[in-house]
Amino acid sequence: MDTRTIPTGTHGRYLVEIPEPSRATLIGFHGYQENAAINLDVLKQIAADRPIGVVSIQGLHRFYTRANDVIASWMTKEDRELAIADNITYVSKVLAAIADEYGITRPLIYAGFSQGVAMAYRAAAFAQRPCDGLIALAADVPPDVAPLATSLPRVLIGRGTEDEWYTAEKAAKDRGVLEQAGVTVVEHVFEGGHVFAPAFIAKCSAFVDELLLS
Repeated sequence: MDTRTIPTGTHGRYLVEIPEPSRATLIGFHGYQENAAINLDVLKQIAADRPIGVVSIQGLHRFYTRANDVIASWMTKEDRELAIADNITYVSKVLAAIADEYGITRPLIYAGFSQGVAMAYRAAAFAQRPCDGLIALAADVPPDVAPLATSLPRVLIGRGTEDEWYTAEKAAKDRGVLEQAGVTVVEHVFEGGHVFAPAFIAKCSAFVDELLLS
């Protein structure tokens, strides 16, 4: 049996709420078995009624829950390198469309949760658009980004004490990679598991405030 791949066009979905005027732009990448609407709600909590534009980008691979809700994922291990390239192109096109239609006010901040963390790092490293901050909750620096870590902005790493997947050891490894590259890193550890906990949402809001003042 021969295995082949072929490029094809598809449509991605993203949700946008950008006030006029806007003081910053927060771009979010949801976790596995989530969708753009779930992520947008978290981004709005981080913005906390301040005039900050929020954009939630949904993964291209949609599927149903048993409750018939539509959710998505970013990629699987199958044809991984091709999926990474597709996702980077997709995110770059979303950013270009937002810039054309609404404008992107800096500071520009990427925020990823779980599977979406890798996409937040990739957006910062590969999307060829200046960014000012990166929020990474409950997942590590992807191996394709690690060699380019010197190009990353300030990073806020989040980890729950009960998170069995993103452990203290993984977070320490990420801090080492980033700090060795000269990246300013802040780690916030909260009581809880693999979730966007209220304590971490509050920390994200403070992180955005710091970028607004810098």
